[in-house]
Amino acid sequence: MSVAAGATRPPRPVRVGPRDQALRRLRTCYDHLAGRIAVAMADRMVERRELEITADGGRLTESGAAFLDTLGVTLRPGAPEGPRGRIFCRPCVDWSERRPHIAGALGAALCECCVRHNWVRRQEGSRALAITPAGDRALREFFGLDAG
Repeated sequence: MSVAAGATRPPRPVRVGPRDQALRRLRTCYDHLAGRIAVAMADRMVERRELEITADGGRLTESGAAFLDTLGVTLRPGAPEGPRGRIFCRPCVDWSERRPHIAGALGAALCECCVRHNWVRRQEGSRALAITPAGDRALREFFGLDAG
């Protein structure tokens, strides 16, 4: 009857990726960071010319290596592979943001660094990561990001 009467429902908005806002904000993707914050971290490193990302891979620059040294990440730029022949750096398209975050040995090392410094805390039963007050300060200081 509603079709015959010309009544229609407004279209539902299309939502890509996880519905859980915590997962959309920051989560793990295998062993590296993903979500809105991880994409923003990658964007900031590209903007500052610390990281070059192409469709085929990624390359850490000398200034990027110096920046990551300040965080305690000591992977070398120009290395084509990480431990055990792993790809050093590659883009991984984020399923909630539809833009790349950092994967490969570099992405895993950056995630490990955030956990080790207690900037993020794993949420039990989820891939979502909670940003700690120390992490909020670190994102602001090192990446110029507001985690809010």
